Amino acid sequence: MYKAKIRLAYRIIIDSTSSYLWNQYVWEDTYKEYVMQHQQFNSKENPKKQFRELLAENEKAIQLHYLVGIAANSYIDQLKGNLYRVTDVLGNNYFQFTNYQLDIINTDMTDRSIHKIGITFYSPLLTLVDIVESNYLVSKNNENTNSWETVMYPIQPNLSICYYQKNDFVP
Repeated sequence: MYKAKIRLAYRIIIDSTSSYLWNQYVWEDTYKEYVMQHQQFNSKENPKKQFRELLAENEKAIQLHYLVGIAANSYIDQLKGNLYRVTDVLGNNYFQFTNYQLDIINTDMTDRSIHKIGITFYSPLLTLVDIVESNYLVSKNNENTNSWETVMYPIQPNLSICYYQKNDFVP
């Protein structure tokens, strides 16, 4: 019997120092989008340059996470549901994802080097079979059965269980 149904999340942080070319493109385009979208939430009487200041001043600026995230859509589509930065214990370097969420950590209208975003990628629903020697032993099979094809992901920074549904029938 399985222990639980889970969903894993993997988060990447992108800023001006990111070395991956893909990150650089996402960083550049999300900054441009932020600059364009920022105008509709900023006050002419009391303008704010940093995102966190703007958010404190105008609660509707929370929409900027979503609006700026649209600029990353085409780059996310290029990944075709596989994030090639998370390896399993065999060295296969892909993490399947079905959804993602972009958030603005901070940015500034006058200093683009401050622009920093996070993208969290969410796995499909998985079966958590066990945790073995600091590894998540999971299966894509979600049926209640006695055998599964499994994969093991090392417990590592930026990888977390973000959804957990306990199986009440574990002996």
